[in-house]
Amino acid sequence: MKITIRKGIQSDARIIAEFNAAMALETEHLTLDISRLLLGVKGLFDNSDKGFYLVAEHSGVVVGQMMITYEWSDWRNGVFWWIQSVYVLPEYRAQKIFRTLYEHAITLAKEQQNVCGLRLYVEKENERAHHVYEKLGMTLTNYDMYEVDFVLNR
Repeated sequence: MKITIRKGIQSDARIIAEFNAAMALETEHLTLDISRLLLGVKGLFDNSDKGFYLVAEHSGVVVGQMMITYEWSDWRNGVFWWIQSVYVLPEYRAQKIFRTLYEHAITLAKEQQNVCGLRLYVEKENERAHHVYEKLGMTLTNYDMYEVDFVLNR
């Protein structure tokens, strides 16, 4: 199967928002507001300082995505790229779509002078994702994540 990876563009906003909604429902059983999602996706396109999207296409159809956002590390004097909003259409899973997106992100990151690594967060119960990330050479950190969320009520 021929998969093409490219940076997302403004015209991808609707499908990216739909994929984000599907991912939230599937992984966290959350129904997200599609209007808010669409504004959030467009907000990233409107401000490239926040990050960018990568999309995977098969025969011109977007079948997967990931978002990259930035975190400054003073310890490393560099930027971590955070992988977020990962989604692959169910019928395209187990066909190395995520691996292809990930490897493309690694290549782009290594081309930059200031990227010190890639990070992502994953739900503790998502064993399948844990296995995939470990198979790609990522390692579990010693950190837990805490947050205060002013938008989503869980």
